[in-house]
Amino acid sequence: MTTVDPRLYIQKAEVLYNEQVVDQAISTLAKQLNIDYADESPVVLCVMGGGVFFTGQLLPQLHFSLEFDYVHATRYHGTEGSAVEWLVRPKEKINGRKVLILDDILDAGITLKTIADECRLLGATEIKVAVLVEKKLEVLKPIHADYVGLIVPNRYVFGCGMDVYGWWRNLPAIYAL
Repeated sequence: MTTVDPRLYIQKAEVLYNEQVVDQAISTLAKQLNIDYADESPVVLCVMGGGVFFTGQLLPQLHFSLEFDYVHATRYHGTEGSAVEWLVRPKEKINGRKVLILDDILDAGITLKTIADECRLLGATEIKVAVLVEKKLEVLKPIHADYVGLIVPNRYVFGCGMDVYGWWRNLPAIYAL
């Protein structure tokens, strides 16, 4: 963690999407998921900790039966990305089930691909990914999101579950440095 006053990040940041735009994007995703999963009962996996904000906003808007769980895999140990570290792996209950993974951002895609691969190894019959935001990168990602709320530029973004050096995951808008 940095010793910089976290309020300085807000002062230097630009609002990319305000709270109303974020709420509308989540509602739009919920409507599509309600159509696509109307007759299904998937296991919904929240990716900790960034996916908590998105998942918490999305779940009350889903009107299909689902079983909820979470996973925790990270490449960000307070520094630049590194090898994926598992804190909580998917459980065997996904064997023979459809899985919907919820996360805050599809950035380089390495962590999400690792999670999806682990779900496949455990016998998931279908894996779909929904993210609040996808970062626009000029490189090919190892995984794609089936559902994307908003697109962000290749900048350091935070808010709505995404942090800036451990701070501001709680903001209801999306900011960029």
